[in-house]
Amino acid sequence: MQLARFGPKSGSHFGEWYDCPMSEIKPTNCHFCGYCCAFLATVEDGRVVDLVPDPTRYPYDERILAGCRRWRMNLDVLDSPRRVNWPLRRVGERGSGEWERVSWDEALDDIAERLSALREEHGPGTLASMIGGPHASFWPLHRFMSLFGSPNNMGIGQICWNPRIWMDAITFGWTIEADIVFGLTKALFIWGTNPAQSDNSAFWQTIRAVGASDQMKLVCVDPRFTQIAALADLWLPVKPATDCTLALGMLHVIIEEGLWDREFVDEWCHGFEELADHVGPFTPDYVAEFCGVSADDIVQAARLFAEGRTALVSGRGIDQVGESVAPTHRAICCLRAVTGNVDRPGSCILAEASDFTSEVDFEMSDALTPEQRALCLNEGVAPLQCFTGYDLVRAQTEKLGRRLPMRYLTSASPDLVLHAMETGEPYRVSALIVNATNPLLTYADTNRVFKALMDLDLIVVLDYYITPTAALADYILPCAGAIERPIFQIHGGVANTGYGGPAAVEPYYERKTDYDIFRGLGQRLGQAESWPDATLADAFASQLAPTGWSWSDYCTIGIYHIPPDPEKHLKPGTDGMPQGFATTSGKIELASELLPQLGGQRLPEQGKLMRLCSPELVSEGVARGARHVEMLTGSRKQPYNASMYLENPKFRAAVPEPVVEMSAALGEALGLEVGDIAKLTTDYGTARFKVAFAKMRDDVINVDYGWWYPERGVPKAPDFGGIWENNVNTLTSCALQEPLIGTWAYNAIDCLIEKCAE
Repeated sequence: MQLARFGPKSGSHFGEWYDCPMSEIKPTNCHFCGYCCAFLATVEDGRVVDLVPDPTRYPYDERILAGCRRWRMNLDVLDSPRRVNWPLRRVGERGSGEWERVSWDEALDDIAERLSALREEHGPGTLASMIGGPHASFWPLHRFMSLFGSPNNMGIGQICWNPRIWMDAITFGWTIEADIVFGLTKALFIWGTNPAQSDNSAFWQTIRAVGASDQMKLVCVDPRFTQIAALADLWLPVKPATDCTLALGMLHVIIEEGLWDREFVDEWCHGFEELADHVGPFTPDYVAEFCGVSADDIVQAARLFAEGRTALVSGRGIDQVGESVAPTHRAICCLRAVTGNVDRPGSCILAEASDFTSEVDFEMSDALTPEQRALCLNEGVAPLQCFTGYDLVRAQTEKLGRRLPMRYLTSASPDLVLHAMETGEPYRVSALIVNATNPLLTYADTNRVFKALMDLDLIVVLDYYITPTAALADYILPCAGAIERPIFQIHGGVANTGYGGPAAVEPYYERKTDYDIFRGLGQRLGQAESWPDATLADAFASQLAPTGWSWSDYCTIGIYHIPPDPEKHLKPGTDGMPQGFATTSGKIELASELLPQLGGQRLPEQGKLMRLCSPELVSEGVARGARHVEMLTGSRKQPYNASMYLENPKFRAAVPEPVVEMSAALGEALGLEVGDIAKLTTDYGTARFKVAFAKMRDDVINVDYGWWYPERGVPKAPDFGGIWENNVNTLTSCALQEPLIGTWAYNAIDCLIEKCAE
């Protein structure tokens, strides 16, 4: 113990200072968003009594912390009366809310025994998993699944991260990072994301600086008039899921007006003539009609994109549009390429491979045998998002010594896993591990997810709280959270960056890190040799070892980062010639040589919209005064994040009910006023939301996502915390749409909306 002469008073964060004898000041990190901001914890007798920002470590920014409402939750969450502190075993009927406390040995012994028996009966594919974030490490679960022999890990990758990573890798040979440099970048395009409300707080500060500057033009592509749009020089309120056509229309203008970078295209792009012919029909007038934006604005956007060094950042808004997901990302890749905005400062840089041990090595996916890989449900259905597709792309990226994470990019489609749960075809999926996610709220088609989970033989949930999903579990295992667990955030290992820091304290009560839990299960199932590190911090230290950094070195500054070199394609390869791009042709592939091998398109083509309302439902609804509109879901809104943080009483007091946002014109047409209740309907179900007005397209609504009511107590049958009342996923479907990755739609769904008479 040491004497801390400068520590904040308990309960104050930036205020008065005082002498604090017999206490320690320890570095640690928040984990309530992906930034993992650094803090100093005052620790007395193994308990955190106060927390202040740490200006000495990454990513300190007083503007971010001053505006963040989440980090102050850390102390409350550490000892919240709602936290699960000991392993719980179900004793009543599934969903009854009846639990008993058991020891860790009892829980892990029984879980391991039951998993072993189910594997013996049905094969290793019988185990599935679901994972979320950001308050978990992904690779411990993935390693456990690999060693168990199951390819059936599910996540949100197909609708959040995978589409961009796949299309970047296929087009450029690896992933890219936006490179925004004041004085160099001429334009910044923000496409389908709103960092002001999502977790990208530091990036939001950058955008605010762009908006206030004459040095750089800002363009926002979004159906809603977001905070980004309010700062932008140009707002393109595109119809949902027509982004691919918009990008093709911009390419038409750039090529028609001779604005492309001829030297770069001639030297480094493959298939330009094909692309030029392909975009010929996408005139500004055609695109304006299809996308619902001004032809003049399309031309202006195209000219801005081609004017100089342009950076572009996209988000979930184009990751969740069903059939058009991959083509949209491919079209954006082509926009970057023909304007020379690839691998150059001020536009985007090809990321570096990790100096530290990569995620693909830590997840041990290569441990799967050929027979176990053959269990992948995506094979033949989502031919890129499976081992066949992964191996094709891996053969290319390895030309330059890079490997993508395998588990994310082969993760199983929920639609296919649910089918195996429901029917036993092609084999029985009977067990599920849920780690740091709440799929009854966050997965599409809640009714289907609920029925499938109710029929499983074993459900194990790792979480902080008893969520509606945890209410269905056979075991709830208490997970250590922020401040109780170290962090090494590497975002899949597709760059040479990791950030975070140490735990300030040992986990309270009997909580454990997810690493400890999966290591304990693995040891009981014959995996002991593959879990050599005793703790998560030890594992992170092993991961950093190839860099020459110690765990202590990393924790001191909070980040390991080697800036990527620009223009890597010009660097000499083993033959002394420029190494180019890790693709089939060695160039940027505007026309893909790989995708047709999987039944995909050489050139990006607009896909069809997902329709969840039958003609009969629409006809009946319109006859009674409802409107048939496009629905967006999943838009992040501070201070919540999907279904997380609803248990915070201050947040709930400010935002007590989920809302549906619409334009004032649409509200007037429906006879709705702010605060009224609107009913939304698809063929899958109905849900009700409070009405709010916002500037946006008149034919689009934006619906809050992941809603339940923790204040009603421990969720249990029949209402499970209110998940049937205003949970938008009672209206959605996880049916596969996009034919390569197998994505589904959250941001381009049709529904009926009307004033609620009840």
